[in-house]
Amino acid sequence: MSVEHYVVATLVVVVAVITGQLIAGRVRLPGAVVLVVLGMLLGVVPWMHSMSITPEIILLVFLPPLIYNAAFFSSPRDMRELARPIIVMSVGVTLATAFGLAAVIHLLIPDAGWPAAIALGAAIAPTDAVAASAILKRAGTPRRVLTILEGESLINDGVALTLFSLAVTAMLRPLTPGDALLELGKVVVGGLLYGAVVAVVIAWGRSRVQDPSLQLMTVLVTPFVAYVPSEMAGFSGVLSAVVAGFYLGTHGEGLLPPRVRVSGQTIWGTLVSLLEAMLFVLLGLQLDAVLRAVRAHYSIVDLVVAALLVTVAAIVLRMVLMLFLTSLQRFLSRSRMSVSNFRERVAISWSGMRGAVSLAIALSLPATLGGQEFTDRGALIFIAGVVVMGTLVGQGSSLPWLLRKLGLTDERTRHREFLRAEYEMDCAAVRRVDEMLTDGDIDDRTADVVRGGFSKRIGHVKGLLDGDGDDLDRVKEFARDRRTTLTQINQARRDALISLYRSGEIDHDVFTKLARDMDIRDSGSGHYGV
Repeated sequence: MSVEHYVVATLVVVVAVITGQLIAGRVRLPGAVVLVVLGMLLGVVPWMHSMSITPEIILLVFLPPLIYNAAFFSSPRDMRELARPIIVMSVGVTLATAFGLAAVIHLLIPDAGWPAAIALGAAIAPTDAVAASAILKRAGTPRRVLTILEGESLINDGVALTLFSLAVTAMLRPLTPGDALLELGKVVVGGLLYGAVVAVVIAWGRSRVQDPSLQLMTVLVTPFVAYVPSEMAGFSGVLSAVVAGFYLGTHGEGLLPPRVRVSGQTIWGTLVSLLEAMLFVLLGLQLDAVLRAVRAHYSIVDLVVAALLVTVAAIVLRMVLMLFLTSLQRFLSRSRMSVSNFRERVAISWSGMRGAVSLAIALSLPATLGGQEFTDRGALIFIAGVVVMGTLVGQGSSLPWLLRKLGLTDERTRHREFLRAEYEMDCAAVRRVDEMLTDGDIDDRTADVVRGGFSKRIGHVKGLLDGDGDDLDRVKEFARDRRTTLTQINQARRDALISLYRSGEIDHDVFTKLARDMDIRDSGSGHYGV
């Protein structure tokens, strides 16, 4: 394929992503299902059908930002408090799941060999907390459940990809236990050290760069700087990206000014969402080629049955490991914020959906082994795709119902946290106004005007917290009314600004700066999680 062919094909995939998301919103189907179907339809087009995505592209283009993003937006304080259960789940449960699934895969597809079975087991062992977190947050699930899931998802990616790397190495050449331990030490230690160096250097550089454009460029290239050289040196690029993302996310507030943070989060969120969606389109695009490649070795019925059995095994293994391992429960009970009751363990075990990272790992399986075509690659990718789709659709669609049955839905808690934070911030603003008035930085009129707006809102929020704070409908009504009011006020100010610019009373530079300031303020108008 020519470069032009790849460029056009990429544009077609992006258009399919946008179309798929629009369709999914209208028909109320999971976006992943719609995207895979669109990918299959694109596969009918001859020149799209011939497009080949190499494992190297998946590893170098898709994985770095996905891994870095998960680490960057983690919560270090909560993860530190829940370190034991997170480590037990992200290391112990992930490895046990990977080897358990490898045994099932080897039983169903013995010709693939143990290294390939372990590689696929490692690919589909890690959970993706993104889909589950969105559901759990809307339901008001206890914070410790969310923290454990998100912390597990962050670390288990590194554990699974390290195991996957070792398994792929064993697929390419014989690997003794001693060689495996040596390779593991190099991969892990090298990845951690290189990631730490990248994080410190980028933090130092970002704090000294004043140009917003250069700061945003640095944000976008950081995951690739952390991942690609580490992989080229034989280290774990995943661990490097995780370390860099975790450190920079923890220190991000002091490294970038607010204006750049707002723009960076918007751009970064869009990029990650696009990459995740593209993976599902690419899976659908390759399904026809995958099925044709494996048809000579497996019947479609046998392959579907094998994929469904592996999906069930992935769900059951996690349930068993979470619910019935007494050693795991002892570890969990030692933490102050531990998951100490049966209902929360059920919720965590059923929230183990697989996502884009598992799909990316599976698609990066080598196409050739020792110069020969890896004939079982298509079957393994098909199984991984079914596991991802099955858990996203099956577990994802039933999770809200399960949370209600378990009594783990409490939307009031999250709304009250927003109210409490708003109250404390407004009180701090009033105190600061009083300090500025005392110091002579502002006059009495200015202080009264600024203080008056904050004081009215403080009184309203305090009434909700003290009196009617448990009335969820009243809290939501307050949030909606406040958001509607702010939206209309901001729109009136924006219309006035546009009118001044069109009439020639202000120049383009003044218009651009004021409009950008309004955009930043508008981005924070949706409060209280509604």
